[in-house]
Parts: sequence; structure tokens; C-alpha cells
Amino acid sequence: MIPPAAAAPEPSDPIDPAMVRSAGLARFEHLPVVDSTMERARDMAADASCPLPAAVVADVQTRGRGQRGARWWQAPGSLAVSLVVEVPAAGTAPPAPPAIWSLACGVALAEAIAALEPGLDPLVRWPNDVEVGDRKLAGILVEATPAGRAVFGVGVNTTGSVREAPPGLARRLTTLPDLTGRVLPRGRLLGEFLPRLLRLLAETAADPGALVPRYRARCGLDGHAVTLHRGAERITGLCRGIAADGGLVIDTAAGRVHVSSGSLTDPADVWRGD
Repeated sequence: MIPPAAAAPEPSDPIDPAMVRSAGLARFEHLPVVDSTMERARDMAADASCPLPAAVVADVQTRGRGQRGARWWQAPGSLAVSLVVEVPAAGTAPPAPPAIWSLACGVALAEAIAALEPGLDPLVRWPNDVEVGDRKLAGILVEATPAGRAVFGVGVNTTGSVREAPPGLARRLTTLPDLTGRVLPRGRLLGEFLPRLLRLLAETAADPGALVPRYRARCGLDGHAVTLHRGAERITGLCRGIAADGGLVIDTAAGRVHVSSGSLTDPADVWRGD
């Protein structure tokens, strides 16, 4: 995610490395400034000697990125973390992360935020956002690496305000201080989120259908009209949740469809850092 400038990191929210490692990590890095935590995590994934799971947090990202070429904004000092994990072998070479892992990450993150901020009702927007009140609070990016490992990129607006956001983004976003009046410490959120995610990845690897009831409880789209964009194709209908493999189920005028890829954001609305 991109701050308004490569500002100095905020010193008011330190992270205790020992506490974060105790959440299930074998390696943890905390950097003041980085181009992208995803790129640093991909370097870690390429290093066969790097113990996993491994994570990197940055106080400031100068070139953070999202899905399909999107760029992201968040206030300096908000949580920007990338996590590297092994992908279970599934007959592919190299193994690729299951599509449902992006949803599992969203569920784990929404549950973690709700546990720490019980007054909020964070919901998952397929396939990779967490929202509160129809405004984006967090985003998720999951990528495969040539080494057969998966990298999760997670950005949560734990500090700052949408008043600081670039023009055109403020109406789409929210931050925890905007919602609660206070910063959510990144270390507390990592301590709640990482164990949930690692457990849920193990559970879905054994049984992908195990995610469905937990996702349903946090689905922000079930019963709502949606338009899915997939290249030049548009699929419009009522969302009916997800299938066991993580695909979006939509009731259209032509019948029920099961969509495994696409975006619910109009390409014209994707922010590219203009």
C-alpha cells in the first residue's frame, strides 16, 4: 500500500518480535521502509534455507500492490505484512496455493479484528477484501512462487484516517481509528490473526468444505446483487455465498453459476496510484 509519501515510520506502535514469533512463525522481519513486503517475502520464499512460516512487516511501503495491477494506499504505520508458507503437494509442479486460501485469509483476518474490536462487524468481500459498513478496511493478495511456496500479502488500516487518503479513495475506505477512535496495535492484531490463519490453512488443506460455514458467517454479499467482472464478461445476479472450492455462487437470470475467478470491482474503478 502506498502512503502519501515515503514518510518516516510512526514510532508509537512498536512490535515485539518474540511475541509475533510465538504466534507460530519460524522467522520474522520488521523493516522501517520497503518497496513492497510482497517482494521481500518472495525473496524469502526463494531462499530454500529460510525457515517457514516466515513473515515480514514494514512501517512504510513505497510501492505496495494489489490484485490485477491495482495500487493501494494506507497511512504510514498501518499493518502491512506478508507471510510465506509451504503449499501442500497436490500433483502440480510446483504446487500452487488452493484458490480457497485467499478466502481463508479473509475469514481469519475478519475474525481476528472482531475478537479485538467486538463493537465492529467486519465482513469478507469475495475474494480478497475485509469491509466494515461497505467500506474497505483491509485487503489480501495471495501469490504462488516458483519454489512451490505461497505468499500472503495483508494490509489493514490500523491507524490513520481516510481524510489522509488520495482523492477518489476516501469514499471507498475506512480505518480503525475512523471506526473506533483509536489505533489497533499491530502486534496485538498479528498475535490474534496469524495463529487463526495457520490453523485454518491446515484445516482447509484437509477438508476445503470446512471453511464454508465460517465464511458464511462473515460473508458481506450473501443475498445481495453483485456484478462480477471477468475480462470483457459481466455476470450479474444475487450472491449465494461460496462453493466448497471457494468459487462464488451467483443466481443469474439464466440460472445459477459457479465462478472461480474474477473481480467484483469495475476495472474503471481500480486505483493505480494516479
